[in-house]
Amino acid sequence: MNFSHSVEQALAENIGSGGISASAYKTALADIEPALVRLRGEAWDASLALLGLPGQTIDIAGIEEIALKINLSGATDVVILGTGGSSLGGQALAQLAWHAVSGVSTFNAAPRLHFMDNLDPVTFDELLKRLPLPTTHFIAISKSGSTGETLMQTMAALQAVREAGLESQISTHFFGISETLLPGKTNALRSLLEPFNVQFLPHDPGVGGRFSVLTNVGLLPAALIGLNIRAIRAGAADLLQTVVKANDNPIAPVIGAALNLAAMREGKNISVMMAYGDRFERLTRWWVQLWAESIGKDGKGSQPVGALGPVDQHSQQQLYLAGPSDRLFTIITQDSQGLGPKMPQDLAEQCGEAGFSGRTMGDLVAAQGLAMIDTFVRNGRPVRQIHLERLGERSLGSLLMHFMLETILTGYALDVDPFDQPAVEEAKILAKTYLAEGKGA
Repeated sequence: MNFSHSVEQALAENIGSGGISASAYKTALADIEPALVRLRGEAWDASLALLGLPGQTIDIAGIEEIALKINLSGATDVVILGTGGSSLGGQALAQLAWHAVSGVSTFNAAPRLHFMDNLDPVTFDELLKRLPLPTTHFIAISKSGSTGETLMQTMAALQAVREAGLESQISTHFFGISETLLPGKTNALRSLLEPFNVQFLPHDPGVGGRFSVLTNVGLLPAALIGLNIRAIRAGAADLLQTVVKANDNPIAPVIGAALNLAAMREGKNISVMMAYGDRFERLTRWWVQLWAESIGKDGKGSQPVGALGPVDQHSQQQLYLAGPSDRLFTIITQDSQGLGPKMPQDLAEQCGEAGFSGRTMGDLVAAQGLAMIDTFVRNGRPVRQIHLERLGERSLGSLLMHFMLETILTGYALDVDPFDQPAVEEAKILAKTYLAEGKGA
């Protein structure tokens, strides 16, 4: 499975009254069982496209071909235009290669990735001014092709390239990912780019944006910066196999779904994920959207909160330990002992921290992760731990698949559709109406 998963320290029998009661957890496990049966059925009859992705290889060559084409062109920069699910999964993967890692990403080799997932006019205008447009490529991603933010960014990029006298490069410097156009339907992104002979990769129509990290949406940016996208899929397949195989032992996504379900039923309606390691930061952001948009319906769900350890210990743990007992915590750790710079004895003694002598920076992070877990337990805060021996393509693929399956199972057990987002669609439609009318805050 490529990681370990422990929930013992979330249960009241082990941490006291602040934990999840045995009866609630046992009931939730029983309620997840029909959801698991349904999920296994969807795997066997191939009715849920997401479950077919881990074992799929037929599309990999096409993704690698475009990545190679961009790299061989001498691209210095690649701008990914897409918001939410069209961007966060790619960012979570790209952090494996140090994308958006504070202090390190500045030194990344070309091509530099720019995920423009928020529509800030000042930021986007500044980006277009600074980009070396002759060596910049753009990838516009929208499943439906109608995402307003993506369309406006793409139009702005096209105009900037035209004004720079580079219109002849549009067909080779722009790429799109969107659903294949069907008779009787429209696709604004394709209508915008196809007249320029821009190449498109098809967005899988059966995989929604926030579940699309294992499709070309997440894998193309990963391939561009040299990640092994086949290993990412293989890691997801490792995890999926533990789910589709019938056995009597509870498996990680089932246990996680049951724990979340029990927590919500006992009034713990905030779910905090604190990951220890800079390259987990975008994973927590991806998970926040996945959980919020999939589970928050019909008055049900819990509020997801992403945090990064150890930095957010200093900004949030006071509330977590002394505030309301209304949270379930997930701590993600990785083997870090012995890693990083080693502290010299003379400097450790000079600053009055003799215990630092001979210890590495990784030793302190490992100690902080364990200390945070034990502190939660001592204060009666329910916490589960997910631990990776090594963060890499295969282990991250497993982890991504775990959270998607955990989310789907929880949605099924809550009797909500984890794949739609009606409230989001309402806001999108209203925003376009206001734009046409010239209204704004």
